[in-house]
Amino acid sequence: MTRTTTDDPLLARAKALKLYGLVAHWSEVAASDWLAPLIAWEEEERARRSLERRLGNAKLGRFRALADFDWDWPKRCDRAAIEALMDLDFLAEAANAILVGPNGVGKSTLARNIAHQAVLAGHTVLCTSAGHMLGELAGADGDRALRHRLSLYARPRLLLIDEIGYLSYSNRHADLLFEVVSRRYQEKSTLVTTNRPFAEWGEVFPNAACVVSLVDRLVHNAEIIQIEGESYRLKEAKERSEQRRRQRAARKTNTRPETPRNN
Repeated sequence: MTRTTTDDPLLARAKALKLYGLVAHWSEVAASDWLAPLIAWEEEERARRSLERRLGNAKLGRFRALADFDWDWPKRCDRAAIEALMDLDFLAEAANAILVGPNGVGKSTLARNIAHQAVLAGHTVLCTSAGHMLGELAGADGDRALRHRLSLYARPRLLLIDEIGYLSYSNRHADLLFEVVSRRYQEKSTLVTTNRPFAEWGEVFPNAACVVSLVDRLVHNAEIIQIEGESYRLKEAKERSEQRRRQRAARKTNTRPETPRNN
């Protein structure tokens, strides 16, 4: 049966793919059996390449999958709130999310899982540590280079800034972080992990006049999740040490020479 151009879903898909040559000759090929598979192949390949490109640009690095996360280890962690963030509704509201807790409790793991989910859902994402981002911005050579770098951090739908609070920064760094947060404010979502409560951010950015305004813009319309507990990395290190001790003991037992028996 010959397709008409009126309300033809295949034609709409071809236009969405910007296959202008095909669209121009649509009346000649509309009845062809190969048309639907061709458009489907093009859609699948573009989706694959788009995902590959976004994953590369996101700079997620290696991280433990959420399915392997030990929810019983932290003394306090609102699992329902984390799973709600995984639904990505906060991106539609341009809201922020902030994970607060001591070292080693899984903040970065949870944050990177949320960022990965956003990439899979088709969003642009960029993950960076606070130290890397602020160092790169502070080291920009001239105003033009700085504007370019600021635009890179302002552009993604979701920006993950990991590890705020592990280092101390100058007033210049505080101003640059404030500039990034301000550019994204109420337009794009920012996901932050920090080991410091906000009351201590004055120690992270000593004498910086913008700290109060920075925190105010960051926490406005934000989901703040407190995580408490001992370091999971330290737990794993102790388990590995104990496992190696047992292996050494087993090898020593297996290689011990037998005592000769008296006849």
